[in-house]
Amino acid sequence: MHASHQLRVYKFGGASVKDAAAIRNLAHIVRTHGGSSPLLIVVSAMGKTTNALEELFQLAHAGQDYIAPLTKLREFHLGVAQELGAADDSTFTPTPTLTELLEQLQDKLATLSPGEFDKQYDQVVSFGELLATLIVARALQAQWLDCRPLIRTDHTWREGRVDWPTTERNLGAALPPQLQQGPVVTQGFLGGTASGQTTTLGREGSDYTAAILAYCLGAESVTIWKDVAGLLNADPKIFADTVRYPEISYQETIEMAYYGASVIHPKTIKPLAVRGIPLLVKSFLHPTAEGTRIHDCRHGLLAPAFIRKTSQCLISFESKDLTFISEENLEVIFGALAQVRLKINLMQNSAISFSVCTDFSAYRLEKLLAALREQFTIHYNTGLELYTIKNYDAASIRRLTEGRELLLEQRTRQTFQFVCRGGENEFIK
Repeated sequence: MHASHQLRVYKFGGASVKDAAAIRNLAHIVRTHGGSSPLLIVVSAMGKTTNALEELFQLAHAGQDYIAPLTKLREFHLGVAQELGAADDSTFTPTPTLTELLEQLQDKLATLSPGEFDKQYDQVVSFGELLATLIVARALQAQWLDCRPLIRTDHTWREGRVDWPTTERNLGAALPPQLQQGPVVTQGFLGGTASGQTTTLGREGSDYTAAILAYCLGAESVTIWKDVAGLLNADPKIFADTVRYPEISYQETIEMAYYGASVIHPKTIKPLAVRGIPLLVKSFLHPTAEGTRIHDCRHGLLAPAFIRKTSQCLISFESKDLTFISEENLEVIFGALAQVRLKINLMQNSAISFSVCTDFSAYRLEKLLAALREQFTIHYNTGLELYTIKNYDAASIRRLTEGRELLLEQRTRQTFQFVCRGGENEFIK
């Protein structure tokens, strides 16, 4: 049973809830643009909280002292809540208090064990969204919803796979009555197993949460509020002279997201496209501006899109007896990559070697080397960058490649990609 098609889903990311002033701006947007129809608000962790929780987790998991950063995180959240008049108060029951959530976080950190790295990661890092949504809900005087019992996933820690039929039943039963009482604030990025353990949906997964909710509830639209003017052809922090796409198709957006465009999470588009739900990308700094509409549409040739992925690792495999890389070799390599959950961003093979570019993870790379070093000679480079130009032309290729040493390059009819050494603070004119 779907909610009314009047339902709208708003998603606010970390930058839009980074401090008390940002949350006041969020409240202004909800008041002035939310209208009278049902509104479901998905919120990410505040600012750099996820990074701070990852640091806490790494320290605790390694048995190192984490009290100072934990105290800093605690004081930050309590300070923002106090400034907004959203501190612990009996009027907000039966939701948990901020103090209770912070105590639960401290207990999780104190009881970490050496094994089950990814599972324990989810139990700790998830507190960013729980804390942020509690503060935002209180600031809005809106209802707070714990999404973890409703968004059902499997046990794929750090990238939970959604059980869509169960999730749709859960949300269809729980949300419509609650939405009739006013706006509801819930967490992005989080889900839960059948046994009640917390999972996460992948880094930057709050967009995906908004799409899950919209799909299951038959929403009218999803709006993602960002610090940019809409869906741009490049990150304005890295590239000069960016262009906003007023509208763009689902298919084009899926491809851009797959290659690493930071505005949209890669899994977001498919559930919206299946049910024809438009995705609006708007600026929380200029909420009346047009933004971008992502929907089922046709358009002419688009401006080239420039996408950069940092912290990349280029791994090359050679058979030890210098025989050709065969399908049997590739089956072994792909199986090991899947086992350690290293996603391939680019791959290329020659007669006696096979190379892949992946996001760098020292932990996962070491597991991969342990699994394959007896069978293959393996070389790797870290600290690299992967650039993708979608809808490229000769000028756009020259713009990015001039003066760079290309370690690997590849092109198809519409897409040009290359791997080079990192220069993370570089601004590209």
